[in-house]
Amino acid sequence: MDPTFTGWRPRLNCTLVSATGGRNGPKCVSVRSVAAGETQAETVTGYTVTAGQTYQVFADASSSTEVERIGLEWLDAAYAPVGAILWSLPTATASVSWHRVGVAGVAPAGAARVRIVLSATPAGAAVPHFWENVYLGAPMRTVGNLFSFGTESPEIDTTGWTAGANTTVSRQAPMMSWAADWYWAGAHVLALTATGSGTVSATTVENPVVTPGVEYLGYCYLSPPTTGSTTWVELRYYDGAGAQLSATRGTLAPTSTGYQRQRVSVIAPAGAATCRLVVGMDSATAAQVLRVEQAVVTAAPAMRAGTVLPYADASFEQGVAGWTKISGVATIARSTPWGAYGLDGSYALTVSSATATASTIRSGRFPLPAGSAGLPFRVQFGSIVTAGGWATTRGIRWYDAANTDLGVTTAAAGPVPSPNWWLLASDQTAPAGATQAAVELTLTATTTSSTVHLDRVALWQSLPVTAVVPQASSASVTITLREVTVGDLIRVYRVTDDGTRTLVRGASGLLDGTVVVVSDLLVIEDYEAPLLTPVSYRVELTDPVAGGVETRQSSTVLVPHADVNEAWLKDPGAPQRNTKVMVKQAPNWQRPLEQAAYRVAGRRNAVVLSGVRGGLEGDLVVWTRSDEERAALHWLLDPGHVLLWQAAPGMGVDDMYVSVGQVVEGRVGGPAMEPWREWTLPLVEVDMPTTIGVGGSAGRTWRDVLTEFPTWEAVRDTFATWEALYLDRRE
Repeated sequence: MDPTFTGWRPRLNCTLVSATGGRNGPKCVSVRSVAAGETQAETVTGYTVTAGQTYQVFADASSSTEVERIGLEWLDAAYAPVGAILWSLPTATASVSWHRVGVAGVAPAGAARVRIVLSATPAGAAVPHFWENVYLGAPMRTVGNLFSFGTESPEIDTTGWTAGANTTVSRQAPMMSWAADWYWAGAHVLALTATGSGTVSATTVENPVVTPGVEYLGYCYLSPPTTGSTTWVELRYYDGAGAQLSATRGTLAPTSTGYQRQRVSVIAPAGAATCRLVVGMDSATAAQVLRVEQAVVTAAPAMRAGTVLPYADASFEQGVAGWTKISGVATIARSTPWGAYGLDGSYALTVSSATATASTIRSGRFPLPAGSAGLPFRVQFGSIVTAGGWATTRGIRWYDAANTDLGVTTAAAGPVPSPNWWLLASDQTAPAGATQAAVELTLTATTTSSTVHLDRVALWQSLPVTAVVPQASSASVTITLREVTVGDLIRVYRVTDDGTRTLVRGASGLLDGTVVVVSDLLVIEDYEAPLLTPVSYRVELTDPVAGGVETRQSSTVLVPHADVNEAWLKDPGAPQRNTKVMVKQAPNWQRPLEQAAYRVAGRRNAVVLSGVRGGLEGDLVVWTRSDEERAALHWLLDPGHVLLWQAAPGMGVDDMYVSVGQVVEGRVGGPAMEPWREWTLPLVEVDMPTTIGVGGSAGRTWRDVLTEFPTWEAVRDTFATWEALYLDRRE
């Protein structure tokens, strides 16, 4: 709605006024009633849709006096309505707080466009209703969710769920305030209503395919009827015949009757073929309602790249998992209530000691990567002291393939810092024969009645935090950054021997300090590094809150280039198109200049007014030597993108970004079957593109697709064409 609401117009009994106090920018739109009765505002434009496809609309609304609803009006190509308006349920209550209103549905046969309609029913004239932050498009999905949108969210209906005994399943639209930029929760929620006393549950109808041995994470938002209710989410695995193999539950420790995300994770057992998510409530009384939103099952994330601890043992979202107390008086338990303590998720491992003594706790035993003996490993965990004081000895206990205890290696004991959360780590070397390991911590309370919380526990092979490797086949450099802090802002420079710094390109453009780190392991492929030139990389990681900067400097590498007669033509945004060509003739450069000469009467010399002399222009003549090279060059040139031309040092030209004009592809003589072609490429030097991001990788394979997408449906929903899939360009 900024700077104004030009995309909207009155439809029924209202006027529109630009108002302040918006969520996504300073402005919002006020739909003001002309008289008592229903008001409606609509978008001026009917937006293009495809019949049979699912679309979602939502907005944030505010009113102190009436509820509201939002609708989709399907239109044909002539803007005639196709069927009735698809309305959301009216919100359950009016609220002056911004709250989410939305609905989703399938465009019916004959629909070519859709219009958004906003509706409320004031009791009098001049009553304002405020709207802001409107979205219309493909359903908002959680990346990696094995469930379809209809199961993840009840914005369409409740058919993705089936009720258990003593339960009815319906859809409600309670007044719920979500963050302005939290788009994965809609307006409707799933409502499980107890028909009598006892257990209430509902199960997903979908049973997505899983892989035995892989850990999956299930979660959803739960809103219990009372803070004393026992509500839970359960992840169940089934074999190929549909027989249930296991059920693992995460029970919510609610702080209120509001929406709280509860997680559950477990490794798929041998024989597992599918899974389902179940939500429920124990010891319910008749008419009690459990509300559910955003149901997700996805591959469980690792606390650190390469960690051997499963998510359940690292994050404590459903309990203490495989952790046990080995000695001492301390007690261990999952923290409570929800959200009180948690570095990852909403819970932590709580260790309490009534006396000032030492206690030892140990995780479960987990397999190490093959060939781990003699290699360095790092154990790390987050800690926060909430009572008394603590010291800790950080250790790793090792085991061989026969489960024989090989002993524990530890670092010197040290105090647990306070206050706030701290990440503590220790490096140890795996002994000969080690194939398994467990994290072992000796925690010593320094006062009576001491309490410490632990979270985000990880154990992984300690590798260089910054590594750079040149790639001859793609004329690029692979930069690997490990143990990066998620949430930091990253800036990466390519540095040459003369000290020149150039920003490196990432997925969304140049890594200029505005890109947020989303994983502790980053792999950056620099396709614009110069050939046969020593380069290193400087990485700056900035804490967006505290402002502190972590700086890393890589070693120096050289991009190989075997034949000086060949040059690279590269598409900075699509490295899959990059190709190598043989140069026949370098350009004879011209530098155009706009100028005007004025001959003054009676003067010998003219007055000349000149602009700035332009960049280089000239024709590059290259050869392709096979049909494959010819097809590759066509594919590179087809989009008309700005290209990077790179030749070997000493060939009289510097790397430059160019725009290629009308291309001439000619034969070089000989028989018709001769595959060689001579190309004339008119080049115009241009500036380095700064906003173009790298679309995927030159080494992208089907394995990358299989790793990220659980089903072909997910692939289809993400990419418009096969080329978009190959280039990793998402809708």
